[in-house]
Amino acid sequence: MTVALEIRDLKVVFPTPLGDLQAVRGVSLDVAHDEVLGVVGESGSGKSVTFLAAMGLLPASAVVEGSIRIDGTEMVGADRRAWRSVRGRKVAMIFQDPLSALNPVVRVGAQIVEMLRAHQEMSKAAAWTRAVELLDLVGIPQPDQRAAQYPHEFSGGMRQRAVIAMAIANNPRVLIADEPTTALDVTVQAQILDVIDRVRKEFGIAVVLITHDLGVVARMCSRVQVMYAGRTVERGPIDDLFDEPSHPYTRGLLASLPRAGLDRLPPIAGFPPNMLAVPRGCAFHPRCSHAIDACSGAIPELRPVGTLQSACIRSGDLSGGRP
Repeated sequence: MTVALEIRDLKVVFPTPLGDLQAVRGVSLDVAHDEVLGVVGESGSGKSVTFLAAMGLLPASAVVEGSIRIDGTEMVGADRRAWRSVRGRKVAMIFQDPLSALNPVVRVGAQIVEMLRAHQEMSKAAAWTRAVELLDLVGIPQPDQRAAQYPHEFSGGMRQRAVIAMAIANNPRVLIADEPTTALDVTVQAQILDVIDRVRKEFGIAVVLITHDLGVVARMCSRVQVMYAGRTVERGPIDDLFDEPSHPYTRGLLASLPRAGLDRLPPIAGFPPNMLAVPRGCAFHPRCSHAIDACSGAIPELRPVGTLQSACIRSGDLSGGRP
């Protein structure tokens, strides 16, 4: 298995007037070529910050420690020039809001041309031809005409397809999709996911799918990583994690999924922690119905529980069936 993206013990801290905000607190993961890794968790769990770090798109004030290797190249500590040579060519991102990701005053085709010529020796004419081909590849009808239009002339689903076309323009090794189906209706969501999957298979791209939607994870991903309060709390093969989750947080997420015969969805009690003052020990213990005194001691590390890895000192007691 060839690793396209390797992150080791990543920490991201944002200095603020109230103290250091610990957005990411020691995350590690691997993504292989031609696989889809799902990353799930509540808002504020550190999902997007982790992969903005992998894109080199964090603000200059952010303090980043650990290791980010893209196709074998270490990027933590790299300068702006090194990041520009990698971003778009080896790693690319589909952003949550395609309208804000596209320049509203530049034609869609011209934006793809700019992406192509930033990394390849191409004439404008050749790049324009390739831009039309990419729009056709992602399923935009009449791509030659659409390439000459502005983003506001596209529907939400078509804008997201255009963003995917830009992201794959230089055949990157890693494609990061950050909530790519947000604000799209169900039919368009399915179409966008199909486009991402088709592109992955055609180009052998490693895909990271960041989402709140566990249904999307179940459909698209082979492995899943569950994050809470800036750390990974559970990870493993998708089928095993859905069938026998061992971390209370994962069990809570799965219990809140709608299903037949359930009149009311059971929520996870409490609220995510303040990342300026993360609870001691397991950050989830103030919300956990299974917590014991030891949970407020040392931060639990990931340990094997069958085919999964779980960061819970009671994970062995809680595994054995979906909640």
